[in-house]
Amino acid sequence: MRLLLLAVLFLVPGPLMTQGTPVGVKMEPIVMSPDGSHFIYQHSGKRFTPWGFNYDHDAEGRLLEDYWESEWKTVESDFREMHDMGANVVRIHLQLGKFMNGPREPNKPALRRLSRLLKVAEKTGLYLDLTGLGNYHRQDTPDWYASLEEQERWNVQAEFWTAVAGVGSGSPAIFCYDLMNEPLWPSKDKQTDWLAGELGGKFFCQRITLDLKNRDARKVAAAWVNKLTDAIRSGDKKHLITLGVIPWALTFPGAKPTFHAADIGRNLDFVSVHFYPETGKIPEAVKALKTYDIGKPLVIEEMFPLKSTIAGLDSFINASRDIAEGYIGFYWGKPAEEYDSNQMAGIFIRAWLRYFAEKTPEILPD
Repeated sequence: MRLLLLAVLFLVPGPLMTQGTPVGVKMEPIVMSPDGSHFIYQHSGKRFTPWGFNYDHDAEGRLLEDYWESEWKTVESDFREMHDMGANVVRIHLQLGKFMNGPREPNKPALRRLSRLLKVAEKTGLYLDLTGLGNYHRQDTPDWYASLEEQERWNVQAEFWTAVAGVGSGSPAIFCYDLMNEPLWPSKDKQTDWLAGELGGKFFCQRITLDLKNRDARKVAAAWVNKLTDAIRSGDKKHLITLGVIPWALTFPGAKPTFHAADIGRNLDFVSVHFYPETGKIPEAVKALKTYDIGKPLVIEEMFPLKSTIAGLDSFINASRDIAEGYIGFYWGKPAEEYDSNQMAGIFIRAWLRYFAEKTPEILPD
C-alpha cells in the first residue's frame, strides 16, 4: 500500500497479454489440498495459484467505499481490467467504520454493496481476499469506536466479521478472509493510539491492545486471533482465513513469526506476508521469506517494486517460487495505456502493469 516512484525503471516492452478464469464460467470454491500444502479448486482438484492485485484505492487515493455507491460502473470496469491482465485474485480492503453503525449494528446498505461486489467477482471470475477492520482514514473512524476499551473493541471487530462472513458464506468467489491489515505485536509499553503506520494520510497498521497490563503478549495475540476466527466461523465454516503481516525477519534477521506462530495462529489456514524486496538484497529477502515457511501455504499478499526496479522484483518472484504459493501486487483503477507516458509516475506504473500482464502466463500456465 505504499506507492513511491523510483528513478531506475525496467521497462517491459510489448502489448498486454490476458489469461485467467474465463468470464461467465461458474467458479469453484478454493480449498486446501488434502495434505495442506497448497490450494486447489474444490471440485476439479486442480492447483490454484493466487495471482492478482490489491484494489485498495483508485488513482486519486479514494478508497473503494468512497466511490462504490455512486460509481458502480467504475468498479465493474476495474474488475474486467484486472481480469484481462491475468489476475485471478483481488484483495479488497474494508473499513470497519463503513460497515458498523454501532457496537452491535452492522451497516446493512454496506453489506448489500458487498454482496453486489461478490456478484461482480463471480461474473468476472475473480476470487476475493476480503481484508477487514480497516481504519485507513482516521476521519472514517466513528468516535464511539475510537473510545472503546480493548475487549469492547474486540467485540465490535467480532461483530464486523460475523456480518461480513454471513454475506460471503454463500459465494464461491471468496478466496479468503484476512482478519486485519498488519496488526502490531503487543508492546510492553502502554500506548495511546490504536492507529499507526501513517503514510500519505492513511494508517496501515493497528494495535490490538494499548496496555498489556502484565499479561503475556503471546496469550493476548492468540486470544485476539481466536476471537475473530471464531466470529468468522460462526457465519462461514468453509472459506479460508489468514492474516496479512509485516515480515519483521526482513528488517531484523533472525526474527521469528509472531501472529503465525503455532501457538497463536493455529486457526489461520495459511500465512500471508507483505514483501517489498530491495535492489541488491534479493537473496536476503528470500532468506527472510523462508522464515515464514512454517508448513502452511504462504502467500505474498502485498508486493511492489517499492525499493527495487521491476527487474529486481521479478528476480525475487523467480527465486521464491518454491516457497510462495501466490503473489498479489497493486492496481489503482487505471489500465496501463491510460497512464501518461510523459510523466515519471505514468511511466513507472505503466511498466509495472505491463510486467504483471506479461508475467501471467509464467505464473498461471494453461
